[in-house]
Amino acid sequence: MCLRDSSDILFQNGRWNGLIADLINRKTDMVMTSLMINSEREGVVDFTVPFMETGIAIAVAKRTGIISPTAFLEPFDTASWMLVGVVAIQAATFTIFLFEWLSPAGFDMKVTPAANHRFSLFRTYWLVWAVLFQAAVHVDSPRGFTSKFMTNMWAMFAVVFLAIYTANLAAFMITREEFHEFTGVDDSRVSEESALSKPYSHKPMFKFGTTPFSHTDSTIKRYFADMHAYMRKYNRTSVQEGIAAVHSGELDAFIYDGTVLDYLVAQDEDCRLLTVGSWYAKTGYGLAFSRNSKYVQMFNKRLLDFRENGDLERLRRYWMTGTCKPGKQEHKTSDPLALEQFLSAFLLLMSGVLLAAILLFFEHIYFKYIRVKCAKTDQGGCCALLSLSMGKSLTFRGAVFEAQDILRHHRCKDPICDTNLWKTRHELDLTRLRVLQLERALEAHGIKPPARHINAPHAGVLMSRDMTRNHVFNNEFGARFYRPDEREVQEMETVL
Repeated sequence: MCLRDSSDILFQNGRWNGLIADLINRKTDMVMTSLMINSEREGVVDFTVPFMETGIAIAVAKRTGIISPTAFLEPFDTASWMLVGVVAIQAATFTIFLFEWLSPAGFDMKVTPAANHRFSLFRTYWLVWAVLFQAAVHVDSPRGFTSKFMTNMWAMFAVVFLAIYTANLAAFMITREEFHEFTGVDDSRVSEESALSKPYSHKPMFKFGTTPFSHTDSTIKRYFADMHAYMRKYNRTSVQEGIAAVHSGELDAFIYDGTVLDYLVAQDEDCRLLTVGSWYAKTGYGLAFSRNSKYVQMFNKRLLDFRENGDLERLRRYWMTGTCKPGKQEHKTSDPLALEQFLSAFLLLMSGVLLAAILLFFEHIYFKYIRVKCAKTDQGGCCALLSLSMGKSLTFRGAVFEAQDILRHHRCKDPICDTNLWKTRHELDLTRLRVLQLERALEAHGIKPPARHINAPHAGVLMSRDMTRNHVFNNEFGARFYRPDEREVQEMETVL
């Protein structure tokens, strides 16, 4: 009787050596080891009935994975994100703006917005996004009751949406253990079972091997020639060396008998090893005897008895239970996160920067090429409903009024500058008063003063004006404001 490792069974150059050679040469009567039954061995020795099933399996190692760069999108599927971004946000924005336009307290269905009503479609978008993400930023609220009610309904939707999103986001932002989840030896990433599955097709290529001249090696050589030629440089002389190479990361996978790999995986104290996929070329372990041995039938009967009363199953459970301690691996998962673990946040920030740069480019295109054309077509101030800034930019008067507002609220940081500015304004007031005195003197002598003149003190000029209107109405400043004729306005717009 011979009890040795099954790796001492080799078939080289058409001749057997090792344990099979001892049986052929009748140096031993029986071999008991993890000896897989196959056609080549059955041709030279006799086997008993299988006492344990096995097959060709793959052992891989677990590794700490990284959080996906798109982990912040994974709490919802694509359809849900499309429903929120394309339907919910757009519907809420246009509904709030429509109610505000229809409301008597809002635009009251007028094309030109009121002077003190700072609300538009773009500001509605800003309001919707600020409420959705609960951002502490300044927003302009609508005036109409229905639009305010719709804004509150959108706020309730945002609370429910954020609660569901944050609750599910925590499950996707944790680090998980990853491993190469092969489906078996015939997996397209390691074999040539399908037309698209050559070992060299995967980049980077997987590193996997087995022990040479074993049952696993001969089976792969017979059915997967390309795979056998590729993995030859990664083969290991023993099963223990192959498992150690997988554990250290030198190999991505080790292919061998499934039962042996299950036993070695169970003995790993760190629980970093596991077998994946289904067994290929299923067979069984048997006791080997010399040809026509008188002991074969006797052992067959005893093995069948052990199988019927459950002894073989109890032995299998006893010996296949290892020392794997999952608690150790759970302790290791509490290490601090590395940069790649939360790379998605930086990718989101960089995407926002690139999008802002694109919007800045379009803004320059608008002011350089599109604004002039829009100013000729937008005579009623409709663009101010979309954006107040856009409405101001489409008219020369809007630009002048905005500049006057800047000057009105300007404060010099330098005392000398402030003094000079005060002196200039004082001289301007005196000049206006002098002009009024001269006009009255001309009228007293029966001479009509010119039509274009300033006949009001600066207090009237510095009155607040509607920045969103394309035209200056007579009831805004009355007859006290200087009105340039159409030709003069065109000349000033040409200069600008």
